[in-house]
Amino acid sequence: QCEKNGDVKKRRSNQADIGDNLRQEAEACYRLRLPEDFYQFWKFCKELDPEKPSDALMSSVGLKLVGPYDILAGKHKKAKSTDLDFNLHWRFFYDPPEFQTILVGDSKTQYHMGYFRDVPDELPVWVGANEAKKGCVITQVGDNVFAAVKLFLSKNLKEVTDKKKNAILKDIDEKLTRTAKELGYSLEQKTMKMKQRDKKVVTKAFHGAGLVVPVDKNDVGYRELPETNANLKKICKAIVDAPTDDERLKAFAPIQEMLTFVQFANDECDYGMGYELGMDLFCYGSHYFHKMVGQLLPLAYTLLKRNLFAEIIQSHLASRREDKVDQLAP
Repeated sequence: QCEKNGDVKKRRSNQADIGDNLRQEAEACYRLRLPEDFYQFWKFCKELDPEKPSDALMSSVGLKLVGPYDILAGKHKKAKSTDLDFNLHWRFFYDPPEFQTILVGDSKTQYHMGYFRDVPDELPVWVGANEAKKGCVITQVGDNVFAAVKLFLSKNLKEVTDKKKNAILKDIDEKLTRTAKELGYSLEQKTMKMKQRDKKVVTKAFHGAGLVVPVDKNDVGYRELPETNANLKKICKAIVDAPTDDERLKAFAPIQEMLTFVQFANDECDYGMGYELGMDLFCYGSHYFHKMVGQLLPLAYTLLKRNLFAEIIQSHLASRREDKVDQLAP
């Protein structure tokens, strides 16, 4: 299924003892590098439940390890389908290409956490969370998976009244905190590294996670959209709510005009503008925008040399689902 790549790296002292073949397989399936905390967290869950590490936090915390963790668990070997697309594995309705799901929670709200990368060949900038049934907003929950789960646990602990359940959660919380400290992972929701990344954000975009594009000293790289987020949402709403196709065509006029601006911007190397418009239309979520998103985002990603993201958005638009996002489901 997944090609092996790269040579075996030397073990560092803080490296989880997970075989190189398995590491290479997980990273080759997604064509994304995974940070060390990803593997350390698997090891942590293996200590909690050696039989089923993926479910180690399920009954207590309500989180299941998915996505690239399915590869560590060997689930992809049992898969029926041969045309597995890892670009879409656990990719929820509003997940942009930058987002890679690693944990899922309450299926009613489709709560899930994932690594967020600005560039496909770099390591994630932080872990984010989204509830797909509520909308496109992505919140930052830490710069590693331990911090993200610790935050989730703390919220749970505040709400649990049952003494027995509370004791179980406290126990996991203590083990997790201890392991993270031993490994040197920060448990803050917002680390210095994350604040530095925030400074590079050129615009928040509808999902709130922010978009990062290189901007040179002459300010080339990004130009603002002519509409505020609030206005752009009103324009989108008018298009989606239009009573007739004729009205809808008219309502599209401001966006058509913006497309012209984006062409000018791309000609002058301000690739961030088309990226922002494409992302906002994707986040708005209506199929009426899929064609435009399909024109804007793959081009923006290609111009920004983020080719894997261009491929992911194309796969996602071709099969954008509100459920059944587990590609390995029987």
